[in-house]
Amino acid sequence: MSYNPNYYDPLKDKSFKLAVRIVKLCKYLMQEKKEFIISKQVLRSGTNPGAMVREAKNAESGKDFIHKLAIGQKEADETMYWLELLCATDYISQTEFQSLHGDTEEVLKLLKSSIKTKKQNLSKK
Repeated sequence: MSYNPNYYDPLKDKSFKLAVRIVKLCKYLMQEKKEFIISKQVLRSGTNPGAMVREAKNAESGKDFIHKLAIGQKEADETMYWLELLCATDYISQTEFQSLHGDTEEVLKLLKSSIKTKKQNLSKK
């Protein structure tokens, strides 16, 4: 696909923006809160959906596309767990949690929708 500045891919954009927020969260957790265990977990899971979306764009087949997005879906859900734990243990505020959790939930919904659409398209063939 050639570059089109008018083309907007919400899943690619939102998953990348989530990854940026997660990286910044982890820097904050490590530098300000001196938290090194959960931050590594949320860094891994929170940046994965964006990477899986990128991989899915170059999938070898429709099933491979679905598989890659399904991995991203699982990792987004795991990210929600780590965010819940960070909030429950007072590493992040309720406001920070709600914002990050909302962004993660939005990416999760987009992933689920993309998987569902691809499955429907594959069943029509």
